[in-house]
Amino acid sequence: MADEFGEKTEAPTPKRKREAAEQGDVLRSREFATALVVMAGCAWLALAGPSLVAAFKAVMASSFQFGRADIEDFSPFRPLLDSGWKLAPSIGSLFAVTLVAAVLSQAGLGSLSFNGTLLAPKASRIDPAAGLKRILGPQGWIELAKSLLKVALLGSIGVYLLLSISKTSIGLLSSDVESAVGSLGGTLMGVMFTMAGGLLIIAGVDVPIQIIRLLGKLRMTKQAIRDENKESEGSPEAKGAIRARQREVMKRGMRQAVAEAHVVLTNPTHFAVALRYDRANDQVPVVVAKGRGVMALAIRELAAESKVPILEYPSVARAIYYTSREGQEVRDDLYLAIATILAFVFGINVRAGGSPPPVAVPPTARFDENGVKQS
Repeated sequence: MADEFGEKTEAPTPKRKREAAEQGDVLRSREFATALVVMAGCAWLALAGPSLVAAFKAVMASSFQFGRADIEDFSPFRPLLDSGWKLAPSIGSLFAVTLVAAVLSQAGLGSLSFNGTLLAPKASRIDPAAGLKRILGPQGWIELAKSLLKVALLGSIGVYLLLSISKTSIGLLSSDVESAVGSLGGTLMGVMFTMAGGLLIIAGVDVPIQIIRLLGKLRMTKQAIRDENKESEGSPEAKGAIRARQREVMKRGMRQAVAEAHVVLTNPTHFAVALRYDRANDQVPVVVAKGRGVMALAIRELAAESKVPILEYPSVARAIYYTSREGQEVRDDLYLAIATILAFVFGINVRAGGSPPPVAVPPTARFDENGVKQS
């Protein structure tokens, strides 16, 4: 439903392109395919034309020859079969060249693939109303314009070439047959290559048009992109389950460390640091665990299970997170702030439910949520 509303201003996503390719909406250009096939055919004629002419000569020679065996055992299909075998190599190679050119024309546009579902019958292909819509719609006018362009361009090229070779062709009447055929063959090849060049010019105009049309067709609305992102990321229930599994994995490794902590400082949910201060073994407070995001939530849950006090000190939590490692003592400039918090935790105020005391973080340890120092 998202595609039905809103303006399609956004570029297609990779998923949208994959779905379009599965439905057959890929870059195609009939003009490019035609030009490449015609150019390949011309190249084949230039290289294999003499062998084709020789095959035709052999066919004609065998057609006008017959012996006594042909009269006694009349087989009208035998000469045709012999002629077919003589022409088969040339015709077969021409077919192979054109087939390869057709495949390469699609590969050259970067959309070479096979989709068997496109071979399934569709009612829209034989629907007269849909056919009239295609003919009278924008696509029909574009195809009409391209057809007129081809007729005008190729017609102009053909007229120009015929006028330029007219005098030379008339002069061939006085020459022998082989010279005349050779000259006409060369002239024909020149005309065909020139016409194929004209088709390439038309293809050069058509390919950008097809690219623009395809991109316009695949464009998406902002709502469609949001829906796709939501679908790719999964439902909130699935994401919640994934986060729960991640927390369980993290809690296995941090359970003992958090159980040894005396206080957990939070931001309130983005960051969490667990501090231990054993007066018999620790000279200064030690960071036993720290994390952000899912890991911070896991630390909070473990602290709640172990009945470790959890206090919200955003600036202090960020300062410890960005200046200390796990198992490391806190930095010197944070002693006063942390000592004030620990004095509250070890005192009777925390047991009596008193309010945590305000603390000040020194300018050298002030960070925002991205770890950028604040002035």
